[in-house]
Amino acid sequence: MSYTPPTASAGQPLVRIEALHKSFGGIEVLKGIDLSVMPGQKVSLIGPSGSGKTTLLRCINYLEEPTAGDIYVDNQLMGQRQVGGRRVPLRDAELARMRGSIGMVFQRFNLFAHLTVLQNIMLGPLKVQGRQAAGVAEQARALLAKVGLHGKEQAYPDQLSGGQQQRVAIARALAMKPKLMLFDEATSALDPELVGEVLGVMHQLAEEGMTMIIVTHEMRFAEQVSDQVVFMADGRIVEQGSPSQVFRDSQVERTRAFLRAVQER
Repeated sequence: MSYTPPTASAGQPLVRIEALHKSFGGIEVLKGIDLSVMPGQKVSLIGPSGSGKTTLLRCINYLEEPTAGDIYVDNQLMGQRQVGGRRVPLRDAELARMRGSIGMVFQRFNLFAHLTVLQNIMLGPLKVQGRQAAGVAEQARALLAKVGLHGKEQAYPDQLSGGQQQRVAIARALAMKPKLMLFDEATSALDPELVGEVLGVMHQLAEEGMTMIIVTHEMRFAEQVSDQVVFMADGRIVEQGSPSQVFRDSQVERTRAFLRAVQER
């Protein structure tokens, strides 16, 4: 099953982030992020732990509410709407529908242990999008085949390896037919021998033209798959450019120091 995602209007960013700030209590985690992602682009976020990468992803789909700044996905303001010249928060049902266009894959798989693999994948389209069960089941089976798990429809999560569970999580996100996929260190909880099978699925999605924002510590993967690489540190974007520019011709010592440290591990 190949996947052709919806795209924004020609020439317009699918994701536009303007002056984004996020604080937790008195700690400012994001300190003025500006970032645009065009339809079909693959953008990797790299940087040390604590630099704000995961918080940025969680703000994009409004799992975290920004302290200041705006996020637009396909020209829609995330989490808010205009009413009489002022902005008001979206109702829960409206926010759920908006989030439905954004798939997110977490470090931990977050599958429902009491549901089968097929039921996990079908849940969102049935409950959030109100689609018909027969069509959703057919799509779920096709997605399982796509991620290399044909025949696992009736398995439960605890019967699968970590890599298999993460591939189910990817299929579950794709079942919502998202415009955008967010990956938050999708391989960091896996044993080393299982990392490749998940990266392989992500690589396939990239080749099919899915718009992706990827937080990763897999530098080789980021170099291979990305159109843009964004290096973050201390809540700010320090450097941004093509993979060859960032990895091989960085202009910023902070970036070079990070990459040296990664190579020495």
